[in-house]
Amino acid sequence: MSLASSEEGDRAKPRLSFRMAGEAVNAHRMKSNALFRSLLLISSLVFIRSVTGDTVHTPAEGTAERKAILGTLHNEYTTGSGSAVKFKVNYLKVHDGWAWINVTPLDPKGKVEGEEWPSLLQQTKGQWQIIDLMAIARALDDPVGPMDPSPAFLRAVKKRYPSVPNDIFPRS
Repeated sequence: MSLASSEEGDRAKPRLSFRMAGEAVNAHRMKSNALFRSLLLISSLVFIRSVTGDTVHTPAEGTAERKAILGTLHNEYTTGSGSAVKFKVNYLKVHDGWAWINVTPLDPKGKVEGEEWPSLLQQTKGQWQIIDLMAIARALDDPVGPMDPSPAFLRAVKKRYPSVPNDIFPRS
């Protein structure tokens, strides 16, 4: 504060200088800006986490993610009605670029034309790739393998692919 004389006399009255008032306003603005930046950072992190699908989920029918996963299976399917096959999705969980799906192939009329097909897929560079689960079953001498995955089979999958999230596996 500075002391200034009033026009009414020599009596000095304390008053705030423009410099001190400006510093107080700047300090308040800096605190407000810091708070705003912190809130913006937190909300951005929450948004990014929700957009990246960092939680286990089942993609809804018609979504790009579900279509891409089914498209990968469709491209691999070569028996029965081939390119005209449709899939009934019995189970689908996706998390962190991994998907576990179990489908039943149907002909164009909706009639079952093959056995259930469980698959593990990994997304790399934006493309879904099918993981060979039968190789793991053969290594374990497990005749059922992914059709009804045992705890031992799922442990072997985790050992071979450590980044697979446990929450996509089907529960028996």
